[in-house]
Amino acid sequence: MMAIYRSIAVVLLLLLSLLSSSSGEIRLNSVSSDSRAIIPFDEFGFTHAGVLVLNVSSISLSDSSDIDLSQLGFFLSTADAWLHVLQQLRDLDVTCALQSDLVKVVYSFDHLDPPSNPSRVAVARSTSFSTSFPITDPGQYTLVFANCLAGLRVSMSVRSAMYNLDPRSPDRRIYLSAGSAVLPFIYSVLFCAYLALGALWIAILLRKRAAVFRIHYFMLAVVALKALNLLAEAEDKSHIERTGSAHGWDVLFYIFSFLKGISLFTLIVLIGTGWSFLKPYLQDREKKVLMVVIPLQVVANIAQVVIDESGPYARDWVTWKQVFLLVDVVCCCAVLFPIVWSIKNLREAARTDGKAAVNLMKLTLFRQYYVVVICYIYFTRVVVYALVTITSYRYLWTSVMAGELATLAFYVFTGYKFRPEVHNPYFVIDDEEEEAAAEALKLDDEFEL
Repeated sequence: MMAIYRSIAVVLLLLLSLLSSSSGEIRLNSVSSDSRAIIPFDEFGFTHAGVLVLNVSSISLSDSSDIDLSQLGFFLSTADAWLHVLQQLRDLDVTCALQSDLVKVVYSFDHLDPPSNPSRVAVARSTSFSTSFPITDPGQYTLVFANCLAGLRVSMSVRSAMYNLDPRSPDRRIYLSAGSAVLPFIYSVLFCAYLALGALWIAILLRKRAAVFRIHYFMLAVVALKALNLLAEAEDKSHIERTGSAHGWDVLFYIFSFLKGISLFTLIVLIGTGWSFLKPYLQDREKKVLMVVIPLQVVANIAQVVIDESGPYARDWVTWKQVFLLVDVVCCCAVLFPIVWSIKNLREAARTDGKAAVNLMKLTLFRQYYVVVICYIYFTRVVVYALVTITSYRYLWTSVMAGELATLAFYVFTGYKFRPEVHNPYFVIDDEEEEAAAEALKLDDEFEL
C-alpha cells in the first residue's frame, strides 16, 4: 500500500507540472516551426454579442521573401461550414480556406504593417498584430490558423480571448461558452447534493455502528472526494466566467478528479469482490485487477490534463485524446471482472454447498450491481458523448447534467444496496429458506440447460 501511496504522490506532482498558464478562455499558445496547413486553436460558443480579441506576437516565417502573405491568417468557422470548405478545397473551387466565403476571416498576414523600406521586406515587416473581431452570427466557432504555403514553417505566440457580453449588463464579459455559462450553478447544486448525501451516510454509520465494515468508510471517502471535486469545478468555472482564467482552481480540480477517479474504480472492484463485508481479504487475481486499474487511471488522468490544457492546436492532441478514450474503456471493462468472478464462485460452490446456494439466491444484489455498473458505464461513456454531438451548442450543459445525474444515481444505488444492516436479509437465513433456495437453484440450472 505504501508503494501505491508513493506512486499517487508522484503522479500528483506530474499532473501539477503539466498544468500551464493557459487555463480558461483566455489562452496563450505558442507555435514553433509548424508547417501544418491547418492549426485549430480554441472552440467557443458565441451569442449575438460575442467578441474575439486576438493578439499575435513574435511572428517568424522560415521563408519571408517573395511569398503571398494573404495565404496566411486566422479565421473562425463552425463545424458545418468547415465540412463545406473541405468540399470546396477538394473541388478546387478555392485553393485556400481563407478564400472561402463560408468562414469569417479574422486577420490575414498581408495586413501586417508594410515595411518602411521595400527593399528590406524580411526585416522591416511587423512581427505582431492585435485585433478585436465582433461576432454577429451566434454559433459554435473554432479559431483556426491557415497556412496555404506548402513547406512554410511558422512560429508565433498567440493570445486569444473569447467572451460574450451580458445582455443585462453590456459592460460585463462572460468568458464561458454559451453552452457552459450555467455550469457553475449546476456544479454548486450538485456539490450541495453530495454534501447532503455524505451527511446522511455519516448518520447511517453512526446509527448502525455495530454493522459497519471498512468498505462503508471507504464509500464515505469516495462521496467526500466527489463533493470536493464538484466544489473545485464550480469555483473553476465561476472564476473563468468572470475573469477568463482559472487562477489555480484548475489545479485543485485535477487533483480531486484524479483521486475521485481512482477511488471510484477501486470501490467498484472492492464491492465486486465482496471485500470487508463478505471476506476480509483479496485474492491474488483481485489484487492484480487493482494493480491494473490504478495505473490505468493514472494514465487516463494525465491524458485528460494534456487534452484540457494543450487544446487542439498541439501536435499530439488527437493522440492523447485517443489514449484517454482507450484507457477509460479498458478501466471500465477491468472493474467488471471481480463482479463476474464473485457470481461465478458462488454458483460453483452452490453445487456442493447448500449454504452457498442460499447465499447465491440471497445475494442477487451482485447480479443487480453488475447490471447497474454496465448501465452506468454505457450511459456516461456512450450516451453522454452522443448528447454532445446531437445537442445544440447552447445546450451542451445538458450532457454534463445527464452524466452527473447518472453518477449521483449510481452512488445512491450503491449506498442503498450495500448499506450497513445489523440483520442483513442477505446473510441471515433459516433452514426452510435454505432448502427453498437450493430447490430454486436447481430449477434455475435446469432452465438454463
